[in-house]
Amino acid sequence: MKLFQQLMLAPVAVGLIAPSATAAELNLEGVNQYASSEQVVSVTQFSDVRPTDWAYQALSNLVERYGCVAGYPDGTYRGGRAMTRYEAAALLNVCLDRVTEVTEELDRLISEFEVELAILKGRVDGIESKVIELEVTQFSTTTKLNGEATFVLGGVPDLKLNNGENVGNTAFNYDVRLNFDTSFTGNDLLRTRLRAGNFSAAPFGSDSSLFKLDDAEMTGSDVVLDRLYYQFPVGSDATVTVGPKVSNTEMTWIPSVYESGILDFFTTAGAPGVYNKATGAGVGVQYEKSGFVAGVNYIAQNGDDTTTGVFDADGALNVLAQLGYRQDNWGVGVGYRYGTAGTRPLSYNGFLGANGTLIDGQDSNSVSASAYWRPSESRLVPSISVGYGYNDVSAATENVYVISRIANVGKVGNSDTTNQSWFVGLQWDDAFITGNAAGVAVGQPANEESIDKDALMLELFYKAQITDNISITPAVFYISNNQSYQDSSNWGGVIQTKFKF
Repeated sequence: MKLFQQLMLAPVAVGLIAPSATAAELNLEGVNQYASSEQVVSVTQFSDVRPTDWAYQALSNLVERYGCVAGYPDGTYRGGRAMTRYEAAALLNVCLDRVTEVTEELDRLISEFEVELAILKGRVDGIESKVIELEVTQFSTTTKLNGEATFVLGGVPDLKLNNGENVGNTAFNYDVRLNFDTSFTGNDLLRTRLRAGNFSAAPFGSDSSLFKLDDAEMTGSDVVLDRLYYQFPVGSDATVTVGPKVSNTEMTWIPSVYESGILDFFTTAGAPGVYNKATGAGVGVQYEKSGFVAGVNYIAQNGDDTTTGVFDADGALNVLAQLGYRQDNWGVGVGYRYGTAGTRPLSYNGFLGANGTLIDGQDSNSVSASAYWRPSESRLVPSISVGYGYNDVSAATENVYVISRIANVGKVGNSDTTNQSWFVGLQWDDAFITGNAAGVAVGQPANEESIDKDALMLELFYKAQITDNISITPAVFYISNNQSYQDSSNWGGVIQTKFKF
């Protein structure tokens, strides 16, 4: 029921149940005041109404907002007195007059804005028809499409393979990812990702290269199914992920806030042996409560091959466990990964078997410790990310001869080997312009133990956020003692443009 209806009916109801009054008892002068030109306009005009009265606010609204209340000639309201039927009729008549005034005013407004209202009605009708058409023809009520297209212009001058082939010319490449994200409950996620890229293995596209870029896929421009997994909550604190095409780093947390998105090595928090981005058939669970994070996941890189399956040691198995604590301004985490034949540390300087991949009979144990801190407002003071990794690779069951880029024929597997890695990254958010970022990172990738010279990696970048969806990141980098390329030291650079939609 509308407010003015309630205002009218309430006094009428009270009046109708009040005791009957004779004409002599009626204060007709008081009743007539409802229609007089001296109608009360403020509750303060009543001498017997005080702010402490329980109905003071209601009476104030009736008088000042709706003009539906009047008093007696002596300036009193007499709120404790029963209302007569005549008084109720007079009050109702005044209120109805007010309603008539409002209705006439609305009619005038409707007439005055008749053209505008007709235009708005037409627009609303058009929107409704388009919504109906969209509901009928839309791709899915549960699936959203989002994507990322990356252009990379760059190269590493005078870079040569061990066979003398020059791979240092400037190239212009692309990497495109299309995510179809489906949710059935609002809290779960089924991700299907298509990807295509035209990078060459040398220098930016291969996982065996220290120059590997974070956004550099080698599909020969073919579109491939890059991800397929389902993620859902268990209770309020745990998340389970399972799928035939998932990465172990998508089921865990990397303790770093250095986010250049350029060289792959600097995305691993200094531990490419633990956070090796192994992708395949997998399952994982992550638990987080009050900042504490714990998780474990399992990836079989060759899990789609029936000759090995998801449990055979030859299926390139990865088991990654992590424990940590994180807040907005700081975090710390330790990790462990076990790998069997067919797995490899990411960004490895040197080779175990072919291109750093473990061979039959070998397994690896990798541990890491990483942390970060960032200021509440980053202008002059940068965020700091640090990390350390240690890898132990067992000897093969027997000596195996493989062809590598370091030598024509090498014998591996006759002894254990260990290596270490580390990194330090500084990043200035809102550098010069709000939304932009600048950073510098230095680190050492995992070296094969037999290599006497440790490699050193350096990266500098500036990310210009042109719009919410477009960014341009020029970056330069340096790598010394790179075993993949004639033990060389090289400068390189890229201009990376990213479009998100």
